[in-house]
Amino acid sequence: MDSMDAIDKLIVNRLQEEFPLVAHPYAEIGAPHGITEDEVIRRLAAIKELNIVRQISAIFDTRTLGYKSSLVAMSTSPEDELHAAHTLNAHPGVSHNYKRNHEFNIWFTIAVPSHSSLERTVEALHQEARAVSTRILPTLKLFKIGVTLDMTGEADPARQSAPAYGEFRRPEAPLALSAEDIMWIRALQEDMPLVPRPYAAMAGSIGRTEAELFAWVAHAQERGQLRRVAAVLHHRKAGFRANGMAVWKVPAEQIDEVGNRMAHFTSVSHCYQRPTYPDWPYSVFSMIHARTVEECELVANAIAVETGITERAMLYSSTEFRKIRLRYFTPELDEWEAQHLAVAGPAA
Repeated sequence: MDSMDAIDKLIVNRLQEEFPLVAHPYAEIGAPHGITEDEVIRRLAAIKELNIVRQISAIFDTRTLGYKSSLVAMSTSPEDELHAAHTLNAHPGVSHNYKRNHEFNIWFTIAVPSHSSLERTVEALHQEARAVSTRILPTLKLFKIGVTLDMTGEADPARQSAPAYGEFRRPEAPLALSAEDIMWIRALQEDMPLVPRPYAAMAGSIGRTEAELFAWVAHAQERGQLRRVAAVLHHRKAGFRANGMAVWKVPAEQIDEVGNRMAHFTSVSHCYQRPTYPDWPYSVFSMIHARTVEECELVANAIAVETGITERAMLYSSTEFRKIRLRYFTPELDEWEAQHLAVAGPAA
């Protein structure tokens, strides 16, 4: 962070919102700052060397591509915690995996394609991880998705604004994908090359033209399959070391109103309604990213004042076991299922 100047930080802010869908995106990124395309590429190479930008690529909508996904809470004994983390990380559909300060001490997200069973997969992971209990917490309603971390450090962490990525408009059911669609998805999920015409390079890697790429992207966005092209950061490397999952006990009749209000807080990157259980009464989840725990608590307190909901738990991540961008239509998942799903029993 100390080696990044003000322009670097503004570029990273922009990249989190969008990577321009134009022939010369790096030139467009540099224009407001009076710097050349080559200078933007040089700066981004240095920023990636610092491990602040994790990846720049297309962000697809998992459900609209036909995948089934969920957040999962797992409780393990202290002695089995690392074993469980390694077990989960071996599954190719686990993209996020954190240790949090709660009886449910491991939280992970998992996605499987349409022909797979999410429940059987979680059952197998529960057994192999030697978990005490496991709760599947799928999204019931999406209020917000999309994180933009203020790299300048000048903005109020409790500020509000209309969410840039509010409720995503999905078709009622996943749309059929052609072999051509899958080819484009596989190409666009790769990291953006640092060359003057990166989209042309990506299209060329599969024998297609830049114009064909832009046409397919527009089609995929219209169908709700592709949200945007943007950067994902290593939050801690970027200075955002407090990752707080604020979970709220919200009366059923207030969930829509409360979720939409929470979505207006800029420090809230994700906001969802999820199911409750007898041992888990919290229905609305809001993920808060801040530089310190104190900032996280400040945002959560502001949310409580704004919504009138005060019964909450704050789950902070103390260890990041895994954080990757999910890769679609790869053979590793079928290989995992062939090895692990033969004897899966019920989760506790």
